Amino acid sequence: MSRLCGLNHFFGGLMRLAMIGLGKMGGNMVRRLRRGGIEVVGYDRSAETVAQLAAEEGMLAAASVADAVAQLSGPRVVWLMLPSGEITEQQIRALAPLLAQGDIIVDGGNSNYHDSQRCGAWLAEQGIGFMDSGTSGGVWGLENGYCLMVGATPEVARIMAPILQALAPAADRGWAHVGPVGAGHFTKMIHNGIEYGMMQSFAEGLELLRGKQEFALDLAQITELWRHGSVVRSWLLDLTAEALKHDQELTAIAPYVPDSGEGRWTAVEAIDQGVAAPVLTLALQMRFASQNETGYGYRLLSTMRNAFGGHAVKHAGGEK
Repeated sequence: MSRLCGLNHFFGGLMRLAMIGLGKMGGNMVRRLRRGGIEVVGYDRSAETVAQLAAEEGMLAAASVADAVAQLSGPRVVWLMLPSGEITEQQIRALAPLLAQGDIIVDGGNSNYHDSQRCGAWLAEQGIGFMDSGTSGGVWGLENGYCLMVGATPEVARIMAPILQALAPAADRGWAHVGPVGAGHFTKMIHNGIEYGMMQSFAEGLELLRGKQEFALDLAQITELWRHGSVVRSWLLDLTAEALKHDQELTAIAPYVPDSGEGRWTAVEAIDQGVAAPVLTLALQMRFASQNETGYGYRLLSTMRNAFGGHAVKHAGGEK
């Protein structure tokens, strides 16, 4: 029986994997996995974070990446929740010598899909499985479950299904094997490009409503109204309505909206394919413009990013 087939048997009983990177997303994913009955060995550069998750959730603490791998028995799964780019790629390169044929590495960060394809091909040469998991849900994933868009071979996707089911909103929804290696991060990239456009549209529309001073419109009332029966109702609108309920002026929020990379990659992909994507591209450009302008719409964009993803916001007196 091959090691990958053995892993199918392994996941039929006690489940255990290693999670490397226990920040906002990684830490909450550990919590959700543990509450789903899955054993997790966790490592982070912050020993305090490791100790906290071990105490609160029964996570098995690791003192290093090598220690985390050593605590896995049989075929091993290592899930990375690290910043995209060089940090993730260096960790994959360092992990490979610690693993054996049939083990699996999962990149759950927002990596560029080209990087995922390259890493997946390199690992495949050594017989190590790879999955790129586009992960959405932000700071609410612990409570609501994560939306997981994964790229992998069919065999790796089948092996990882119990883990994905535990992380998703339900076993039968909120996760999908969307294609081969690279397809998960590609799908998440386009997802984030769409997200940029939706956020920009809400920000512009609400700024126009606020600007009609003769009507003295209550934006908290209107966004709450739209949540019920309107064609623009969405989770993003839910979060916006909740934020405006507490503070409509947003004067404490600096009108500065960073971009985390996926919007840029989406715009480049549109150019490469020769596909017109003016809304997605302009939404990205408006984030660039926010660094040099002031306005209510930018405050709304920053507030929305914080509401769904826990992204830091700049305040008039500094960064949160």
